[in-house]
Amino acid sequence: MKAAMQDERDRLIACIPRLRRYARALVGDRTGADDLVQDTMERGWKKLSSWQRGSDMRAWLFGIMHNLYIDQVRRPSVPTDVLDDDTPLPEVRASQGDSLQMRDLASALNTLPAEQSEILLLIALEEMSYDEVAVTLNLPIGTVMSRLSRARQKLRAQMEGRSVASPLKVVK
Repeated sequence: MKAAMQDERDRLIACIPRLRRYARALVGDRTGADDLVQDTMERGWKKLSSWQRGSDMRAWLFGIMHNLYIDQVRRPSVPTDVLDDDTPLPEVRASQGDSLQMRDLASALNTLPAEQSEILLLIALEEMSYDEVAVTLNLPIGTVMSRLSRARQKLRAQMEGRSVASPLKVVK
């Protein structure tokens, strides 16, 4: 049993150079590639019992690496930089104006008719598509688009301090 385990461990280790080469081609930088190889080796070691003896271990490890890489690409990440004493820090601007703008925006949103504000909020805040909003509110897509347009126009005018005259006429 120990001899079989030693043989499998040696096969895993023998795959490292090829895994590194593939990882560098995938990731593009040495540090990220080394991390990917390490994650692949760790997963391979943990899942060694699922490897079918007699099959190509390299192909099995490449499959693991590919899946790990795809998971990393799909996962949103925040780029980071190493900061030292010589790294200039960005200036922080005063945020008082931001809170006043947010207050003004909230006030302007409250003046919109409900049918306009709900569409604006679903699209801007909930990031729904026009089609999704139309289905959700049981409206034709043209109605969604026109209400959104009017809501944006009215908000823009209010934020700029202008009044909005409706281009629609009342018909009796």
